Amino acid sequence: MSGKRISRRQFVASSAIASAALVSAPYVRSAHAAGKVSIGFWDHWVPGANKTSTDLVNEWAAKEKVEVSIDYITSQGNKNLVTIAAEAQAKSGHDILSMPTWWPHANSELVEPVNDVMEPLIKQNGAVNGTVQYLGQLDGKWLGVPTCLGSQIKGPCSRIDLMKKYANIDVQEMYPAGSPPKADNWTMETFLKAAEACQKGGYPFGIGLGETSDSVDTAGAIFQSFGAELVNAKGDLTVKTDNVRQALEFYKKLIPLLPPDVAAWDDASNNKWLIAGKGAMIMNPPSAWAVAKRDAPEIAAQCWTHGFPSGPKGRFAPFLPYFLTLWSFSKNKEAAKSLLTHLSQPDSIERLVNASGGYDLPAFEKLTTLKAWAEAEPPKGTLFHYPNPYKHQTLSIAASPAPPKIAQQIYAQATLTKMCLRFAQGEAMEKTLAWAEGECEGFMRS
Repeated sequence: MSGKRISRRQFVASSAIASAALVSAPYVRSAHAAGKVSIGFWDHWVPGANKTSTDLVNEWAAKEKVEVSIDYITSQGNKNLVTIAAEAQAKSGHDILSMPTWWPHANSELVEPVNDVMEPLIKQNGAVNGTVQYLGQLDGKWLGVPTCLGSQIKGPCSRIDLMKKYANIDVQEMYPAGSPPKADNWTMETFLKAAEACQKGGYPFGIGLGETSDSVDTAGAIFQSFGAELVNAKGDLTVKTDNVRQALEFYKKLIPLLPPDVAAWDDASNNKWLIAGKGAMIMNPPSAWAVAKRDAPEIAAQCWTHGFPSGPKGRFAPFLPYFLTLWSFSKNKEAAKSLLTHLSQPDSIERLVNASGGYDLPAFEKLTTLKAWAEAEPPKGTLFHYPNPYKHQTLSIAASPAPPKIAQQIYAQATLTKMCLRFAQGEAMEKTLAWAEGECEGFMRS
């Protein structure tokens, strides 16, 4: 993952700006379904992946006799987020626009409900995971269609050799390719002991404590494993609880075992750490492994992607979905919905997953066992457990289950990692909790 963090002022400003037929017989082209459709996709980091998206759109356009235009919008410098805010303000732009995670909720008053697309897709492709429901629905209305393009789990990517040598853990045996996990003993306590063993061996875990998404996502999963919520689903403050205290105590033990500069890490830092051969584990989608295949194949051959350790309240892993949304002011809604249906067919999704090298993850439960993950190598099977095929862990996003417009600010301001650093650096527990409570109160008012 890469990209720049937006400031609170920028976030509040952009929030203020922003604040069907059966699938088996999809939309029939009519006079209203013809014409033109414009789409703004996220600009994929994997070379060649954009071509597959373009091909799928063009195939649909030729069949439906619709003129299409496609823009690929980078997330570097948050250009995609700026585009979302600009189109929301102007009430003009693409018919279909890709929005990550929180942004459908942030623009809920301006997006077209797509229940007529989602209901038959769920019937065909299976239920979507809880995080997609949390981020993609409001008051029973679907705000967008989850797309595999850019959607990811940020789970552990471990060095097989280093985990064996220093932590006495065989990650391939714990998460065997083609078989259910054997990870009952893969707990937060085991994780902490492994981090200590690898640190003493000279290969610390590369886990950031910065303000960008990789750091925040890891903290979110760890907090949730302790049942630690800053704001609950009802919107009540729940900072000063024993569960939050337990999560902070865990991080106080973990932080001394990590590289000394992790407070300054961005989303590129953990990737570089792994590829340079400096660490035994990072938390990331398969982007670091994919780059290692090209730049450090001997390291890639020792990488194994697997599940998160479990805590007292369960096993959680960060899932960051993208959605394809339809503006309420879009000019050709019927054709746009037909295109969304086409892009969400199983064969379309499999082509997109293959084009991304297994990076992209569908949200639908029937599409978590595609060949791409079983066949990825080296080593073969390294990505088998990446899509969570056995529902071994709960897919979540940091700061949930707070109401999304509050959770988005907790996430954007990196409140979780800031709490961990304040406490680990010697601030009294109750002072850290009081600071976080004040921050969340401010988020509720904004």
